[in-house]
Formats: sequence, C-alpha cells, structure tokens
Amino acid sequence: MFLTKEQLEELREFDTPTVWNALEGFKLRSNTVGFTYPGLRLQTPNAKPMIGYAVTARISGMEAPNAEQKNMLFDFFENIYNADFPTIAVMEDVDERPIGSFWGEVQATTCKALGAVGTLTQGGVRDLNEVGPLGFYFFSTEIMVARAESHIIEQNCPVQICGMPVNPGDLIHADCHGAVTIPKEAAPALAEACRRVANAELFVLDPCREALKTGIKPTVAQLREWRGEMAKHR
Repeated sequence: MFLTKEQLEELREFDTPTVWNALEGFKLRSNTVGFTYPGLRLQTPNAKPMIGYAVTARISGMEAPNAEQKNMLFDFFENIYNADFPTIAVMEDVDERPIGSFWGEVQATTCKALGAVGTLTQGGVRDLNEVGPLGFYFFSTEIMVARAESHIIEQNCPVQICGMPVNPGDLIHADCHGAVTIPKEAAPALAEACRRVANAELFVLDPCREALKTGIKPTVAQLREWRGEMAKHR
C-alpha cells in the first residue's frame, strides 16, 4: 500500500528526527534499527525533507563493467520509470574505499526526468554546483571528483546505507540529520503521530522557554512533572 501524494507531502512538513520520534510510539521495531548511523550527509541545498520509495542497486568503481552490467543501468532506469510514486535511488557502493562517483549532473537529471526525487548513496557524488539548482537531493558519504569505473553490479536488491537496511519499495524520509525507513504498518497514521509528539514536547519546551525569559530556574520537581506530561501525551 502506497501513500498518496498528499500524504507524502504532509510528511515533508516534519523533520526526520520528529519522524523517528513518532515511529518509536508504534513499537514495531527496536529503537536501535531503521535509521542511518553517522556518515551520511545532505550535499545539496534542499530546505525540506526528502520522502519517497526506494529503488535500489549496488555499485562499484574499481573495474570496468561487463556487457551485462552496462545493461543493468537501463534496468535500473526502467524501475524508476515504472513507478507511479516518487522514488529515491538508493545505492550501496561495495568498494572497500569508494573511488568513483556514480552520481553527477547527467545521472541526477536523467533520474529526476524519470520520476526520482533524489539519491541516498553510501558512496560518492559530484557536480554539486549543477545539481543544487536542479532540486535533486544528493545524500552521500563522499564527495568525489572522478567517475572512475563506477557502475551497477546488482539492482532491485537489498542494500545497506550507513547501517540502515533498505529493501526495494521501502518508504524513506531523510533530511540534514540522516534518514529513516518507515514501516508500511505505520505510514498511514504517521503524520498524525508526528503532530502528537511535537505537541507533547511543548509540555517541557513552553515552561523552559518561559524560564529562559524570566531568568527563574525551574525546579527538578517541575521538570519531573513536565517530562511526565510529555511522555503521557506522546
């Protein structure tokens, strides 16, 4: 079940940490999985979060591609083209130390024309000056100058990006903090859950902000009470 365009846009109104906080309340998985560990960076000047469904591949830049691997690029394009919803190109660079950037102006422009909104890659990107105005999201662990021999070695497969497992079709939310996958069971109710957790934080934030204005320190007893209200309303 895929979310509507309106539902996806609604989720873009919340930052990714708020989405993670909201997902915690569904208790569908451990709090130590489903998100990227440190290392992933937003390399383009996109103000709002990125959201879309994963189209996956594994890449390498060490050796020239064979004929079969060259054709995989067009299979990958076909997967993006056939999707009736916003997609994110999720690519795991399998080289021990990535040396080549699969992503540049040509790939970004091509994939955006096919319906992708951005990429998450445990690998490199380049052509930042050209891709920035395009509005295509570049999330990567590296910035590179060369393409080297970068090519797809497997597509439509499970991948891992900075510790976050991603399967084809997974719904992903990402911003400057990193990325999370959204379980399908939580997706339809997630926006309302985001509003709930954001409002719950006001039980702590509002009185603490007032204390900052007045210069009167809150007591620990007050903090205990406020944080109890926050937990209850989450």
